[in-house]
Amino acid sequence: MPSEAEVRALVARIVDAVATPPAPEPQQSSAVAGGSAAIAIGADHGGYRLKERIAFKLREAGHTVVDCGTDSTEAVDYPDFAVAVGRQVATGACGAGIVIDGAGIGSAMAANKVAGVRAALCYDISSARNSREHNHANVLTLGAGLIGEALAWQIVEAWLATPWGEGRHARRVAKIDALDGLRLEETA
Repeated sequence: MPSEAEVRALVARIVDAVATPPAPEPQQSSAVAGGSAAIAIGADHGGYRLKERIAFKLREAGHTVVDCGTDSTEAVDYPDFAVAVGRQVATGACGAGIVIDGAGIGSAMAANKVAGVRAALCYDISSARNSREHNHANVLTLGAGLIGEALAWQIVEAWLATPWGEGRHARRVAKIDALDGLRLEETA
């Protein structure tokens, strides 16, 4: 059980983050709006084929794509690729990221462990738009075993085209960002 002082310190950290919400990253916005910033993409073996199709379509649409692997259907561990994509986005090397595994859930969990990443599992066009507009998602995760190629591409297009809503959402996103690196004892 955390002490009262520890709880107050956590609250102060969140309040400080809310008082000065981060400005939208220009690199991320350019990837979403015009395709000029690179998009990192990665997948495990279950998402490999869909990753290849999405990467092809992204390039065809004029985006620069950074392929973080895998390069076959041989069994691999999805956290490795989710973190690789997350690092590309968190460091600013890429303006956005896409990770694909069987369900998309594990990759979202793994990518969200990288400070600065706001990964969202999207399974339809509405969730894609919401994740960008309301949550300022910078990594999209997809479940290759749950959605087909046509829907996956529609989700990617909607996600990339949807701008960050800022305004009333900025305070909430700042609170999410303030949780990066939070120690377990700070959450109790």
